[in-house]
Amino acid sequence: MDRRDFLKKSAAVAAVAAVPEMSGMASAAEKALAIADEGGRASGKVIISAPCLQNYASTSMGVAFAVGDMANGYVEYSEREDFSDARRVYGGGFRVTDMNKDIIQVRLTGLKPATKYYYRIAADRINYVHGHSIHIVGSEKDPRTYSFTTAGSEAEAHFCVINDTHGVWNALSPSVDKIFELAPSCVIWNGDAYSASEDIETQKTVFFNPPIGRQDYAAEIPYLFCCGNHDSRGLANRHLERAWMFRQPEERSSRDWDLGRNFAVRMGDIAMIGLDTAEDKLDENPLFCNCFNSAAYREAQVLWLKDALKRKEIASAPYLVAFCHIPLFSSDPTDNPGDVHPNDTDSKYKHNFAIWQRTCHDLWTPWLEKAGCQLIITAHVHSYRFDAPDADRKWAQITGGGPDMSSRTGFPTVIEGLTEGGRLKIRIHNVATSQVVDEYEFKPRKGKKTSK
Repeated sequence: MDRRDFLKKSAAVAAVAAVPEMSGMASAAEKALAIADEGGRASGKVIISAPCLQNYASTSMGVAFAVGDMANGYVEYSEREDFSDARRVYGGGFRVTDMNKDIIQVRLTGLKPATKYYYRIAADRINYVHGHSIHIVGSEKDPRTYSFTTAGSEAEAHFCVINDTHGVWNALSPSVDKIFELAPSCVIWNGDAYSASEDIETQKTVFFNPPIGRQDYAAEIPYLFCCGNHDSRGLANRHLERAWMFRQPEERSSRDWDLGRNFAVRMGDIAMIGLDTAEDKLDENPLFCNCFNSAAYREAQVLWLKDALKRKEIASAPYLVAFCHIPLFSSDPTDNPGDVHPNDTDSKYKHNFAIWQRTCHDLWTPWLEKAGCQLIITAHVHSYRFDAPDADRKWAQITGGGPDMSSRTGFPTVIEGLTEGGRLKIRIHNVATSQVVDEYEFKPRKGKKTSK
C-alpha cells in the first residue's frame, strides 16, 4: 500500500466537545455536583495513562499523562530512589496551576545534565463549583516509580527514530518493542503520528493510551517530536501543544518563542537538530481556506537554526544529525509523494513535491552543510531510502519507511543511531522482518574530537 492509497483509506475520528455552563454560587449547584461525584463521577480512576516523557533536554524534562476527570496533577522527582529529597511540581506555570480534565502537563526544570532521576505521578480530583468553592474529592498516585536520564555531553549517545505511524497500531506495537530492546537514550518521533486528530480524545489515544502492548512506551525513554504535515490536520491538532507540549521558552530567544517544535539537543557526541517542515501543500491552496501559514514558519526557522548551530554544545559535537519530516532531497526525479486532493482543480495549486522540497532545502541545508552536518533523517514518503553524499551535497539523507507491515518497500523502520569505535553508526531495522537491512557509519566532523 503506497502513501496515497494509505491516506485514502484513513478515517478521521469525529467528536462533539461539551462545554460546561457557568454556574452561580448557589449551594444547590454545589449539592448537585457532590451528588454527581457520589453517583459515579468520582468512582473511576483519575489517572488513565502511564506518563509520557516529552522534550528530552539536558536541564529539563516534560512529563504528561492523561486523566479521566477534572484534576490537578503533579510529579514528584528525586535523584534518590527513596525520594528522601523529592520535589513536587504541579502542572501549569506561574500564578495558577493547570487544572485539566484531559491531559496533565508538568515541566521539570533546573535539572542536572546527564543525570538519572526517579519520579512518580499523582493527581487530585477537583470538584470545581466556582472561584470560591473548589474541593479535592479524592487523590490518586500511580504506584509505580519511573526514572529518566537527562541529555548532555556526558549522556549515552544512542537514539532511535520512528515515523509515519498514522495510528496503525499493528505497526507501532512491534516498533515500540524494538525500541525497548535497543534501549536508546531518546526517541525521535519524526512526524505523522496520526492522519488527523479532530478531538482531544483522539490525541489521548494516540499519545497516551495507544492500543499496543507497551502503553508505557515513553514512561522511561524520553521522546522528541518532529511534526509531520498530518500533525497539523484536524481541529485538535491545530493546538497539538495541548497534548504534546512546546519546548521550554528558555531554550530559545524571545524572537523564537513561537517556534515551539524546534530542538537543538546535545546527547553525548551527537548534536541533534529538529526542524518542522509543516504542511505539504501551499498556504494559498483554496482547499485549506487560508488556515495555514507554513511558508513564513519555515523561513522563521532559518534564524533559529543559524543561532542553534553556533551554540557551544552543538558546535563542538563530533556528529551533527538533523531531523525533519518531509525529505529535503530526492534521488528520483519523478518523486511526488504528496496526496493530491480531487478538489485541487487549479493546476497551479496541485502538490508539486520538487518545488516544495527545494523550499526547505534552499532555506536550511546551506547552514547545515556549512556546520558540517553529516546526516538528515526524514520521513513522509512511506518508503525507506538512503541517499549518499555526492560532489554537490555533502550530507547523507535517510528516509524512513511506512506503516505497512506487508510492503517490500514501505515497511516500518526503526532507525538506530549510536557512537561506537570512534564513528557514528546508523542501523536500519525492518520491524516487519526483525532484520537489520542496512548499516552506515560516519566520521566525526572535521576538527571535532570524539570523547572515546
